[in-house]
Amino acid sequence: MFTLMEISWPRILNYELVQGNEVWRFGAFMLIVIFILAAARVVQFIFQSYSKRVREKFGTNVLTLTTEAISKPAYVVILGIGIAICKIPLYFSDENGISTNVSVTWDKVTQAVIAISIAYALYRLVDVAEYYLKRLVGKTDTKLDDMLVPIIRKSLRITIAVIASLLIAENILGQNVKSLLLSAGVGGIAIAMAAKDTIANFFGSITIFTDRPFHIDDIIKIGSHIGPVEEVGIRSTRVRTLEGHLVTIPNNVMANEMIENIGKRPYIRRTSQITITYDSGHEKTKKAVDIIKEILAGIDDVNKDSDRPPRVYFSDFNDCSLGIYMSYWVKPADFWHWNEVNEKVNFEILKRFNAEGIEFAFPTQTLYVKKD
Repeated sequence: MFTLMEISWPRILNYELVQGNEVWRFGAFMLIVIFILAAARVVQFIFQSYSKRVREKFGTNVLTLTTEAISKPAYVVILGIGIAICKIPLYFSDENGISTNVSVTWDKVTQAVIAISIAYALYRLVDVAEYYLKRLVGKTDTKLDDMLVPIIRKSLRITIAVIASLLIAENILGQNVKSLLLSAGVGGIAIAMAAKDTIANFFGSITIFTDRPFHIDDIIKIGSHIGPVEEVGIRSTRVRTLEGHLVTIPNNVMANEMIENIGKRPYIRRTSQITITYDSGHEKTKKAVDIIKEILAGIDDVNKDSDRPPRVYFSDFNDCSLGIYMSYWVKPADFWHWNEVNEKVNFEILKRFNAEGIEFAFPTQTLYVKKD
């Protein structure tokens, strides 16, 4: 086992050179690396701590979102600067067998890392734009705008990532992006043909967001599906049916189908045929009509406006009964409230008819047997 005294340090320092770089150069290189990593971590900690203190004191605001967004990119940009500094103690020379291309590549890597950190900062700063968009859409009555914010956020981030990649590849790495885009365009035609349904769904989502045929939580009817809208995405819309099932409908279908927005109705209408027996006669039939009119007039939730008043008429002579037509509108247009009002009307009719001796009709048949 060798000891430190037995190692020939002059031989290592003077003769065993590593591609033109003495040991002390690599030692300085390692010290710079350690210092840069520590400095990057300290800067990131300062940003995050400051953001946390401001958030606890003032809540979420633009300042906290900005400091949080740039904390990680600041770490990356310091690493890029550190890579540039690490080059200083190293020695690059063609005379010692190391090509100056290594130095050029080193500079390109440094520029690429710094450019990536800037793009990463812009990518993270999209959260600030999202914060303002949420405050803006929060002032509107519709919830459909709330679904548009995540789509805008994703679109901005994808755009930043694509543009940054192209700029770094062409201006720093020296790649021919134009020829790459040209070849990608030829292949993009084939991809577009294969993904035509996806593209149609995307434009369908644009149609939904611009026309706004419904809002989130509105009850709609499309095809055979009836239920509230839960989510509108780039590709599809999710509707929760009244049975509790979650139905995913492509936006292409949503844009081309006829949508009945049940949630936009101001009233809910009820139409019924009340039948009483033929032996009720003129007096009881007229009394039944008057009773129903009085009941509907006494319920506040039944609409009394002149454009949609309650209607009650002695309408038909049926096979087994006398028919009384009843129609009224209930507001507000809530399905379960509508059922409660109907129940109240039914109980009152049943109570008043029983008190007046008015009998409800049901299908009957009378047989007359003739004897010789």
